[in-house]
Amino acid sequence: MIEVKNISKQFDGYPAVQQMNMTIGDSSVFGLIGTNGSGKSTFLRMAAGVLRPDEGEILIDGALVWEEPGVKQKLFFISDDAFFFQNAAPKDMEEFYCKYYPDFDRSRFEEMLRAFGLDRGRKLRAFSKGMKKQFFIAAGLAANTKYLLCDETFDGLDPVMRQAAKSLFAEAMTDRGLTVVLASHNLRELEDICDSVGLLHKGGVLLSKDLDDMKENLHKVQIVYRDESPKDADADGIEIVREETRGRLHTLIVRGTAQETQQYFNALEPVFFELIPLSLEEIFISETEVAGYDIKNLLA
Repeated sequence: MIEVKNISKQFDGYPAVQQMNMTIGDSSVFGLIGTNGSGKSTFLRMAAGVLRPDEGEILIDGALVWEEPGVKQKLFFISDDAFFFQNAAPKDMEEFYCKYYPDFDRSRFEEMLRAFGLDRGRKLRAFSKGMKKQFFIAAGLAANTKYLLCDETFDGLDPVMRQAAKSLFAEAMTDRGLTVVLASHNLRELEDICDSVGLLHKGGVLLSKDLDDMKENLHKVQIVYRDESPKDADADGIEIVREETRGRLHTLIVRGTAQETQQYFNALEPVFFELIPLSLEEIFISETEVAGYDIKNLLA
């Protein structure tokens, strides 16, 4: 388990992470989503022990990741611009990882390199962006750590390779209880692999919960009222988060259970009514608008 307790981090007096609290369970895929500058990469670097929090603490299986170097052997961090030695080839990095990670699986690593079509003797600096991402995915999985921290790891991969990476993550979760933390701007990529999601905004956590639970309490409604639209919906057990109107068709984002929402709008006897599941992207937009990050303000 990863426990994040009231951490903060500043750079040159500017807050990158502020009073962040979060818990990430074992054997799951946890998605980190957020607005630009929300603190996703900074958080991952602190969780990996690369940066030290100015305040608070991060514990991995009950041990402080910064204070206890041995804890870092439980995790592999794939940053957006991952490090490798200047003239190193995959075979050279393999030797380095074997010295640091006691359970590094050489045969599995070389098997994945062959599957990805990567030459273990070619210099990494000559690899394309996507090829480098494939290399680090192979290394991260071969390290046999309990935790894999990924910052925009799917960026640069073609659709086939993205699906292959997801399958490899799922296999490792089943076989050895791997926990994956994925930070990405591509919410559609996260939606079909994540068990839980943390929504970050301005260095803090807006919400952190199971993806299924998140979808159960936020819905899209399309409705054509028989008369005028009601003005007191929030008082009837549901909350209208956002509403758009085109002619007589109203599209609403509503907070509440599906049953409460269905009952409320059916009672109005509308001309047309439809309850539609929200995508992760729509949930993200709705929740950040509530927090003041409104696209209408950006385009005004």
